[in-house]
Amino acid sequence: MNRILILGVIVVLFCNCSTETFTEKDAMWEYLRDENNGYLHQKQVNGYDFSLLYKPTDLLVDQELGEDTSNKEKIKELRKKYKQYMYFTLSMSRGNQELLSTTPKNRQEFGAMVNQLAFGMDKKVHVFTPNKDTLALLDYIYPRMYGMSKATTMLFVYPRDEKYLKEEYLNITIEDLGTYTGEVKFKVPTKNINNEPKLEFK
Repeated sequence: MNRILILGVIVVLFCNCSTETFTEKDAMWEYLRDENNGYLHQKQVNGYDFSLLYKPTDLLVDQELGEDTSNKEKIKELRKKYKQYMYFTLSMSRGNQELLSTTPKNRQEFGAMVNQLAFGMDKKVHVFTPNKDTLALLDYIYPRMYGMSKATTMLFVYPRDEKYLKEEYLNITIEDLGTYTGEVKFKVPTKNINNEPKLEFK
């Protein structure tokens, strides 16, 4: 009886640690956008919607490969290149509109927010472990959409340091951006990053 129970626990642990593989990019995106799978984290605070998504390595590889998906050496090279980093997409909106379309009350506030989003997010978004070890932001990308998008979305890049990924989770916080939401905090389980889904390139 005990042997059966132990076997059952091993099977459950194995299933929880397995890596999902997809033949189609759209199927991977559908999987990532299902909150039950632990890659998408969402919160609503004071009428603002915050969405944090971990972007797996193979999505970056696919983006650079383009149509040339059969070049095995190129795929290996790109995986090695992008695997050094972690990528998080942060989206913020109010009423399905960008922050710049809904938050500033005048031209001065608009200019200040543009400057903050374009150049100051390294001081507003923080990633740290439960032991308060802070990960250095390497880069972030903020594409101006000029009111044509439903959210303000940017990509944040952090080093993929294995010692931090041995922790149970990472804390990601967003300081108040003039939205009166206070600090918004997400807990991202590292098991999801360590076992990130992959694409089967053909």
